[in-house]
Amino acid sequence: MMNQPSSQPSNESNPPAGANQKGVVLVTGSSGLIGSALIRKLANEFTLIGFDHAGPPYPPKEAVCISNDITDPENIKQSLEKVREQFGNRIASVVHLAAYYDFSGEPSPLYEKMTVQGTKHLLAALQSFEVEQFIFSSSMLIYKPTTPGHPLDESAPLDPAWDYPKSKVDTEEIILKEHGQIPVSILRVAGAYNEMGNSVPVVHQIQRIYERTFTSHFYSGDTHSGNSYIHLDDIVDAIELTIQKRHQLPSETIYNIGESQSVSYAEIQETTARILYGTDWMTIELPKFLAKVGAAAQDLVSDPFIKPWMIDRADDHYELNIDKARQELGWTPKHSLSDTLPDIVINLKKDPVAWYQENDLELPNDLQEKAGAPAD
Repeated sequence: MMNQPSSQPSNESNPPAGANQKGVVLVTGSSGLIGSALIRKLANEFTLIGFDHAGPPYPPKEAVCISNDITDPENIKQSLEKVREQFGNRIASVVHLAAYYDFSGEPSPLYEKMTVQGTKHLLAALQSFEVEQFIFSSSMLIYKPTTPGHPLDESAPLDPAWDYPKSKVDTEEIILKEHGQIPVSILRVAGAYNEMGNSVPVVHQIQRIYERTFTSHFYSGDTHSGNSYIHLDDIVDAIELTIQKRHQLPSETIYNIGESQSVSYAEIQETTARILYGTDWMTIELPKFLAKVGAAAQDLVSDPFIKPWMIDRADDHYELNIDKARQELGWTPKHSLSDTLPDIVINLKKDPVAWYQENDLELPNDLQEKAGAPAD
């Protein structure tokens, strides 16, 4: 996470002209998918500061880039002193997106060190500033799964099943306990996507059908269970509205940010196969013990996306009630995964190499040849 830069970004520590005339928004995780999109969206409204680890990728040029190690309390203080020197003591909003995330399911000390303690140290260091708002990007995965037709509101029971959502729950507790005089808004965000995919579970499911793998025909749960998702543009809109309404919101508030209509595993199977091959796709619901044996066997000889720990989560259904965000933020999603899914698959058909590379997927042999790389 702490790569040394091959070159410095042109926007590092160079405040733009007129910076102090606009409110200052500090974005952590500023080079990521959401952080980059947010910075581009807010560029005309605010002076943007991007906190991120040293080295590429860098935040967009619209933000002043300040290298920051969120796991190091002293480095956080030093980075914030640079903010104070260049922009003064007042910050309109801190949008905290930086966190550790790993789909392997393996325990990692970085969940505690980066997500939980990193947030604690950032909040502590911000106490000497005049901060009008602290926004934390949490996850809908902290909830106990529900059943179709029973959407989860912000008071729903929490039951995080693995280390990533557990780290979000721990971080929420620290924020609510230690935010002091800084008002906090917690956004429990659904799975992000855009027209190129950029959703880990969705693109792996599409990949399996595209490559016609044996495992694409099996699922270890109810194929009609599903998840709430959220388009990248709608996440950015929700954060922008949360910032704009910061003086009207309570000192502690939580919002679900996702599409109210969940999308099932079966829908993704059927839509993908219809667009790729013009046919239905046979999907067999496999007993969990057989699925675990198969996943474990694959894990021994390769690095398949489906891990044994995921088998027990296959029936989980996440469906969100977003009434509070509609009423208090005036936010409504303008996209849906059901409507966007055909575009994701069509973009795969148009340029599979670009699609695989965009989603950090390993190219199969035929695409390696198209990309000009030697096949295995």
